[in-house]
Amino acid sequence: MSQEIQNVIIIGSGPAGYTAALYNGRAGLDPLMFTGLMPGGQLTITTDVENYPGFPDGVMGPDMMELFKKQAERFGTTIIQQQVSKVDFSERPFKVWADDHLYFAKTIIVSTGASAKWLGLQSEVTYGGYGVSACATCDGFFFKNKEVVVVGGGDTAMEEANYLTRMCSKVYLIHRSDQFRASKIMYDRVLANEKIEIIPFAAIDEILGVMEPHKKVSAVRIKDTRTGEMREMPISGVFIAIGHKPNSDLFKGVLDMEETGYLRAVPGTSHTNIPGVFVAGDVADSVYRQAVTAAGTGCMAAMDAERFLESVGQ
Repeated sequence: MSQEIQNVIIIGSGPAGYTAALYNGRAGLDPLMFTGLMPGGQLTITTDVENYPGFPDGVMGPDMMELFKKQAERFGTTIIQQQVSKVDFSERPFKVWADDHLYFAKTIIVSTGASAKWLGLQSEVTYGGYGVSACATCDGFFFKNKEVVVVGGGDTAMEEANYLTRMCSKVYLIHRSDQFRASKIMYDRVLANEKIEIIPFAAIDEILGVMEPHKKVSAVRIKDTRTGEMREMPISGVFIAIGHKPNSDLFKGVLDMEETGYLRAVPGTSHTNIPGVFVAGDVADSVYRQAVTAAGTGCMAAMDAERFLESVGQ
């Protein structure tokens, strides 16, 4: 047990957490960060990042997160590569447990992120970042004039499919049935888009590709969900759009959250329902889910935490 009371404990890394750490560090608050099981968050499994300001030639996701980390450390952030297992926000100082150790904090910033839901295929892992993606806004640019597949039946899948038609020559929307969860307006937009072809009663059985000379997706094997018949479809990219899950289980019954698990913040701020606990990044963002928006809310959380400490005279 560490008896020292930290000014700020940041739970989770990634653009939101590291930006919060940078701002709090520069403010002289000596933040303590727990990275979780995936230091750097989703960007550590992203190859090329070309839409983050300041990198005109693009940057590899893991390299960018290493730069974020170094900048946070430069201003005094202590980074511990452990996962928080338990929290107690019932009174201040707040309590945080990690690796059977107890830590105390005057303020907390939650930036645990979200995880894309996947089909569960090994080939998703093999070709992740090499033709398999869960973010059309992030990676659609790399598939100019190519044919791609979008998997899903909700609004996210419809939105991703429509977005991809801006650069792709053809988009196939694959769904397990002919009944879609998407809203009528989103579904109608897909039907009206000549570049989109809906393939109902279909599921991806396997993602196929080549490893040499460059690793890339070359096709998908599709299974008819009614007959079990298999067929292969040449394709350049696969976009999985079956939803995201916010990494918020740790805070159930502690912090206010939406039915889907996204943490609630007071509009226009990073404040949660507990004074002194703030939220940043994808764990509270079901709409944008971009590195740059996560970093922006990380800045907000850090400034809100600093102001809170000033308001309580600490």
